[in-house]
Amino acid sequence: MADQVLVLIGTKKGVFIAESDEGRRKWRLRGPYCETWPMQHVIADERSGTIYGAGGNEWFGPAVWKSDDLGHSWTHSSAGLAYKEGEEPVKSVWSLAVRNGSVYAGVEPAGLFESDDRGENWQHVDGLRDHPTRPEWNPGGAGLILHSLVPDPTDEKRIWVGISSAGVFYTDDGGVTWEPRNKGTRADYMPEDQRYPEFGQCVHCLVQAPGGGDLLYQQNHCGMYRSEDGGKSWVSIEEGLPSSFGFPAAVHPRDRDTLFLLPLNGDIYGRFVPDAKAAVWRTRDGGRTWEDMRSGLPQENAFFGVLRQAMATDRLDPSGVYFGTSGGTLFSSADEGDNWDCIAEHLPSISSIETLVVTR
Repeated sequence: MADQVLVLIGTKKGVFIAESDEGRRKWRLRGPYCETWPMQHVIADERSGTIYGAGGNEWFGPAVWKSDDLGHSWTHSSAGLAYKEGEEPVKSVWSLAVRNGSVYAGVEPAGLFESDDRGENWQHVDGLRDHPTRPEWNPGGAGLILHSLVPDPTDEKRIWVGISSAGVFYTDDGGVTWEPRNKGTRADYMPEDQRYPEFGQCVHCLVQAPGGGDLLYQQNHCGMYRSEDGGKSWVSIEEGLPSSFGFPAAVHPRDRDTLFLLPLNGDIYGRFVPDAKAAVWRTRDGGRTWEDMRSGLPQENAFFGVLRQAMATDRLDPSGVYFGTSGGTLFSSADEGDNWDCIAEHLPSISSIETLVVTR
């Protein structure tokens, strides 16, 4: 049976899809879809093949788009994607996740919604916004957004979320109650005696190691971290990296100790790749050591950034790795980062990258 690989590309002007066979050497690009709405995150349900897109802004309003034919046609719904009357309205959907038929949506201003009918109707998960720290949450540079959604595939009650800039929160009762899980992560922008608060950190990306469980990785505004206890405590793994600042993190589909990062040069120095030379950094030992993967990537005048959801892996062996830039370029590696190719250029600014492998 041959595999078809789809790279799902969310951009500021709709969804694009790059397609290839399992060799991942030649690619075909199609799109834009979703009426060129701003699309923050596009994902796929591996079990059903359904593709979902998180979209909207203050002009369009929020919506979740859906395709059941690998992205050729789309519908969308915003039914239930709203807070109670009198509250600040939902501006956009920023993140999506699927688990056992349920679809989760993280929105701006930060909150969590769930759908049990494949995105047709949405229910607000009240417990998160009811947390007693909520009045003290402050927005990050892109707003007060719930951008990282990590439902544990092995336990339907457990969910982690990342909020800029409130930090990581966790529930083990399906969203009724939540607790901050930020111990050990810095907030360098705070006064020196408040650098490790209970909440208020600017998490940039939160991912779970393959297979479920308690091993998490986090790219923060102020460092890179690993947790082996579900976020109860975090340890720094930024030693050996060129910067403590970046946005995306992508896990290997099978190896819990392999992680890919794309550091940027800092929050006040342009937020582009260090020295304008592109590299993806890979660890094979859970962040103890790092190696820079540069073959095929531009090594001069690369003044681009990569956003928090714009890097992903596929489930083939060897795993493919992909990232998209603020300048609309999509890079691909078919050998876990050793070598890179440019597979699309001149797209709108890329917000997210995810993959879908279809066996035919």
